[in-house]
Amino acid sequence: MPTHTEIKFGTDGWRALIAREYTFENVRACAEGVCRLLEASGQAKQGLVIGYDSRWGSPEFAVETAQVSAAHGIKTWIADRVVPTPVLSYNLLHHQAGGGVVITASHNSGLWNGFKYKPFYASSASQEIVDQLEFHIAAAQSDGKIPSMTLATAEATGIVERVEMAPSYLANLANVVDIDAIRNAGLKVGFDAMHGAGAGYFEAALGVGRTVIDSLRGTRNPAFPGMGQPEPIAPNLGPTIARSRSGSYDVVLATDGDADRLGVLDEYGDFISTLSVFALLCMYQLEVRGLRGPLVRSLTQSIMVDRLAALYEVPVYRTAVGFKYVGQTMMDVNAVAAGEESGGYAFQGNIPERDGILSGLMFLDLMVKTGKRPSELVTMLAEKIGEHHYDRLDIILVPGAYQSDTQTLAANPPARIGGLRVLHTEAPDGVLYQLEKGFWGLIRPSGTEPLLRIYAEGDSPQRVREILADLRTVSGN
Repeated sequence: MPTHTEIKFGTDGWRALIAREYTFENVRACAEGVCRLLEASGQAKQGLVIGYDSRWGSPEFAVETAQVSAAHGIKTWIADRVVPTPVLSYNLLHHQAGGGVVITASHNSGLWNGFKYKPFYASSASQEIVDQLEFHIAAAQSDGKIPSMTLATAEATGIVERVEMAPSYLANLANVVDIDAIRNAGLKVGFDAMHGAGAGYFEAALGVGRTVIDSLRGTRNPAFPGMGQPEPIAPNLGPTIARSRSGSYDVVLATDGDADRLGVLDEYGDFISTLSVFALLCMYQLEVRGLRGPLVRSLTQSIMVDRLAALYEVPVYRTAVGFKYVGQTMMDVNAVAAGEESGGYAFQGNIPERDGILSGLMFLDLMVKTGKRPSELVTMLAEKIGEHHYDRLDIILVPGAYQSDTQTLAANPPARIGGLRVLHTEAPDGVLYQLEKGFWGLIRPSGTEPLLRIYAEGDSPQRVREILADLRTVSGN
């Protein structure tokens, strides 16, 4: 009996090492699973949209997916070039398609690729849909019945159509952010695309005006040189940080490999934590835009969101980690903003999905509307809700090594962590330690990589270091 790779979707899609588990055979199985899912749900007649990022083989893997959907007779729109995940997701709505596929491993290193599935509502698939998709993929692997039609034949018959996906997405941006104000503000903006799919999108969104976008690492390079991985956090932004130290920019924006996450450097080249950025963007929605409605945050997001919500008298909903939870809750409660710690944020009027491009434009509009530089915005936020500091420690999990049992850890908490009393613990996704003064620590295995992540939020950088150190000891790693 032949053995097959067990294809399991994490917090957002299936990811694997290229040429080891991530092969054409396994991508075809994923594509077949998607087609069977669409057929079983009655959505195949609505069609499928397919996009891909800048990684090795992504265009080819996207074509492989389209050849399977074409053989099923499913109308398929495939991107004519590299496309960010939020742009693909928006095109799901634009074409009123039954589902969407993005060939991307997001922020993983260049050795990886991945397969994301987006249902008709243009967000990360719910756990129920993921379970169904995994069932259909496993069945396809078992029975081996995966038809395929050559791309040439599919295009000739019109069942597959190559389309430009940027225009519809860019046209909608003006509905949710003041593009004209940003364009005419005269800002000097550095944009680090990290050699990923977001390259050129800020320039395209703003067009010609007084604001200038300086493209950094904007060319396609699947090796992602100069960084551990295309994740817009300080350790991966070294060359950009060095360049921005000269004071060349009013702000620097960075997006990850598929441009659904945002990182921000202030005017001095200092990294603003993803928690502070989301809190600032919530403040933008509530104060600058004057919106009122719920906020949604993952459990690894900051309690700054809760404190802002209290000021503006709006509710907060907390979810497990992953946009399959965050996005669903956002839709359920019609939230004005939703975000997770990783730098993924979504906003009312767009898609219920992370969008690093829109998030960056909103940050620029916040600067324009308040007349404040990024460091001054951080100070303004602290004046409203107090000092908050955050950090995350990633520990590589070696196969066969000790694995923390979160239920056991939750049942046996230490009395104090980082010098703060442990008030209670819970295990909704990993083990969360609620500490006095409202601060917290979390031990959680990653849903996308072989990592144990340890998180901490405290009232000073020293406190955060102490919380991380104590949690690492608690975890046994």
